[in-house]
Amino acid sequence: MTANGAGGGGSSSGTSAGGGEPEPSDSLRTFGAFVQALREHAGLSREEFGHLIGLSKHTVTSIEVGRRMPDPDFAERAEPVLGDTGALRNALKHVARRPGLATWFRQWAKKEETAISLYTYECRVIPGLLQTEAYARALFDERLPPLSDEEIESQWAARAERQQFLSERPNTAFSFVLDEHLFLRRTGGVEVTRELIDHVLEVSRRRNIESQVLPLATSVHPGLNGPIQLLETPDNRWLAYGEGQQTGQLIPDPKVVSILQMRYAKLRSQALSPEESKSLLLRLRGEL
Repeated sequence: MTANGAGGGGSSSGTSAGGGEPEPSDSLRTFGAFVQALREHAGLSREEFGHLIGLSKHTVTSIEVGRRMPDPDFAERAEPVLGDTGALRNALKHVARRPGLATWFRQWAKKEETAISLYTYECRVIPGLLQTEAYARALFDERLPPLSDEEIESQWAARAERQQFLSERPNTAFSFVLDEHLFLRRTGGVEVTRELIDHVLEVSRRRNIESQVLPLATSVHPGLNGPIQLLETPDNRWLAYGEGQQTGQLIPDPKVVSILQMRYAKLRSQALSPEESKSLLLRLRGEL
């Protein structure tokens, strides 16, 4: 997927419609089951275990069921809590796969997990972070080459996991600029589009999430060159990400990032304000 699930071009869990090949998750499921067994042997609930190692109950659950790749330092934090036998460290060496995430997207996905600002402009599909399950599955169903049922489930699980950022990171500033035609396309049909609009409006009520619509009337704008994804790291460094049909690239070059920041700023100024965007989406919903 991509960062958005388009850029997630559906590949990552992100922005796009579709994306790279999901990898087998046997090693992740096996590692997760091992963690669960050790935790239960220690007499800890998921919430208690998470508190001891600095993770949420939800994150612990995701690791134990094989949906989430553990952080590199997971074993170091968990070992003292689970007996300090070294078994977790050894087991983690054999976990190299993350379900539903394209190989090229993982590096960006890792940066997203700690970002303090995350900006996304999309002109191809609704960003993965904002997709509903019905919308995402409509994209998956039309993927070429076709996906198996197992691959579709894997990609949706990864996308849903990634969407937890929106609720778990209240101190991260999220900005989305979305082309109006993304809603007019009615991907998945009228009911799917209505649900999508409702979801975007609901998510955008959170104080750290801002969604703006770039109207069709904007004939010329910086987004004509393609989607833009930017993030700010905890040490206030800005990075960008770009994704094509079957490739993606983390962009650390300050000069390139500066250009993309300039373009994104222009897009925000040309887009409708958050309140105006809300009004437009409500009108579009009524016209479906």
